[in-house]
Amino acid sequence: MKQLHHQKADDQRVVITGMGAITPLGLNVDDTWQNMIDGKSGIKKIEHFDITEFRSQIAGMVEGFDVSNYMSPKDARRYDTFMHYGMASAAEALKQAGFIDEISAKECPVKGVDANRFGVVFGSGIGGIQTIENSRDTLKERGAKRVTPFIIPGTIVNMPAGLLAIKYGLKGANLATATACTTSTHAIGLAARLICYGDADVMLTGGSEYASSPLGMSGFASMHALSTRNDEPTKASRPFDKNRDGFVLAGGSGALVLESLAHAKARGAHILAEVVGFGMSDDASHITAPPSDGDGAKRAMQNALNDAGIEPKVVGYINAHGTSTPAGDVAESQAIANLFGTNALVSSTKSMTGHLLGAAGAVEAIATIQALQTQIIPPTINLDDLDEKCAELKLDYVAHTARQVEDLNYAVSNSFGFGGTNGSLVFAKWQN
Repeated sequence: MKQLHHQKADDQRVVITGMGAITPLGLNVDDTWQNMIDGKSGIKKIEHFDITEFRSQIAGMVEGFDVSNYMSPKDARRYDTFMHYGMASAAEALKQAGFIDEISAKECPVKGVDANRFGVVFGSGIGGIQTIENSRDTLKERGAKRVTPFIIPGTIVNMPAGLLAIKYGLKGANLATATACTTSTHAIGLAARLICYGDADVMLTGGSEYASSPLGMSGFASMHALSTRNDEPTKASRPFDKNRDGFVLAGGSGALVLESLAHAKARGAHILAEVVGFGMSDDASHITAPPSDGDGAKRAMQNALNDAGIEPKVVGYINAHGTSTPAGDVAESQAIANLFGTNALVSSTKSMTGHLLGAAGAVEAIATIQALQTQIIPPTINLDDLDEKCAELKLDYVAHTARQVEDLNYAVSNSFGFGGTNGSLVFAKWQN
């Protein structure tokens, strides 16, 4: 029989001690969170390439980012933008956790920890598509000898994890997840289990993405997956709304530092929240569309609750995958209603950030942890006319405006990806 999370030994309990974010809403966790609870949108018209002939011409863009704060100019040229974002979010998380004193472009071994027991699980849904595009152009226009020798290490999904290990001297387990839009939710869950199983004391985990390149935009648009509300960018991402027409592609990164409770206590760390449950499943039905009853999503959430040893009734908030696609929003809503009942508090922060693909789960986990810490539920903006099928389920989508709540002790964060892969995390408010 599964024990309640608070009955586990301290070396099996997993807590969060650091977080970092690079998003369309801000270049750190605090700015991202403030803009979330203010209900601001980070969606804009694309300006970094000619979008005239593109169906979708909008994206969630990271603005004001200076990679030189995190990498040398030489390394920045070698590695794709998704890696830049990953290095930045990880630096913020490590600094908050107290493992580094300052954020720097130089190598900076972590302090106060056995590096052999400090690992990394960091993923990306797509990887370096921008660099692949550019290198293909070079091959066609200038020949094979002019293609950069960094075309492979500069684009592969596991390189952010490798670069982080090198920069910070992290000698423990090192791996990457690549499960589409569930990537960084799986990364967090797997990192937590590595600690639970005794393979590590500390893990740096999360995901990063930059896919709003011409090929990325045209590929998703050809699937009719993207919103074409090009004249109203800030209103384009509208989960659960009757007039939604697809998701908005976005870039960025989220990173978390996880530790065993025993390790965190021993070094006097400031604890932000606890990871108490992780669940996975697959729809096993279609490469992109979920079953209408949300069965796979429900099973992932139930598995996470089982792992935590808690009942659905104690969960006070669900940060939905909520991409703003016609089928996905209804299926997830159905799954939530079936498991948690009517009036469950649900919101989609993708209404503000857009869809960060492989980085979405980590950014949304951070938002969920912030909700537990502040007792504020971020809103679902642009929810002007609730979808009729969603309305029948009688969920509370926290439309338009953030909401102050009381006694929010457990919250769930969901991610679902192409191939039918599903992941759910349960976080608990930290109480000494």
